[in-house]
Amino acid sequence: MYHSPFREDHNASLKVDYNQNVWYDFGTGEGGSLIDLVMKMNKVTFYEAATMLEKEHSNLSLFSFHGNNNPISDIRTKQEPAISIKKIQALTNPALIDYLKERKINIETANHHCAEIHYLVGGKPYFAVGFKNDSGGYELRNKYFKGCTSKDITSAKIGRDHCQLFEGFMDYLTFLTMKNWQRSPVDLIVLNSLTNLPKVKETLSFYRTISTFLDNDEAGKRTVEELKTFCKEVNDQSVFYSKHKDLNEYLCRKSEVKQPVKRKNTGIKR
Repeated sequence: MYHSPFREDHNASLKVDYNQNVWYDFGTGEGGSLIDLVMKMNKVTFYEAATMLEKEHSNLSLFSFHGNNNPISDIRTKQEPAISIKKIQALTNPALIDYLKERKINIETANHHCAEIHYLVGGKPYFAVGFKNDSGGYELRNKYFKGCTSKDITSAKIGRDHCQLFEGFMDYLTFLTMKNWQRSPVDLIVLNSLTNLPKVKETLSFYRTISTFLDNDEAGKRTVEELKTFCKEVNDQSVFYSKHKDLNEYLCRKSEVKQPVKRKNTGIKR
């Protein structure tokens, strides 16, 4: 899995299948051969892409076309069992607790919304903090891994005319930690990826106001502008953490500043 070169992609959602010699971007639904990839990345024709590759490889077979009738479908099929969940339990693993503490997340809050997920990838065992989405899948996070078993939003509807929109669940947990809340008092949508925005456009259009907690990057700013085209009122909360990548980084930096400085005792010992 790689970060897509075509868009802001924090979740590494572009799959490359070396056996099939094909790629598939789960964020956009696009895919193809290596030549298709070169054509899209460089905005060139088929002939120009083949020429570019030939300069690098004298043997054209090194960048073969689709080997099967429907390799893109094969990649989708193969993606399903890539992460196999073996056990779901309450958060107890010290490594995961330390990871959440590093992110300044309240552990009680994390336990309320997350689980400890034990899973297999290629037969090898791993564990991570899991945040459940509306499809029954999990966003998975630990210090060294960021992925998911399936890509979907996470939502909670209370019936208010205001909705909070978060890009990722770490930002949602950060918000709750900062407020010292166990859950949001208004309707909630965690996108888990900006590519899920089309799924909630109609839902968001019915709210009187939307408060957004998106990343301070080009994709986040574009999304806010897009929301303004179909939402009645959009309150961009990123202005409060504008000097930071996202809300969680803001909390981490804020917590570091608050840490008391230990002064060396130069007084006379008794």
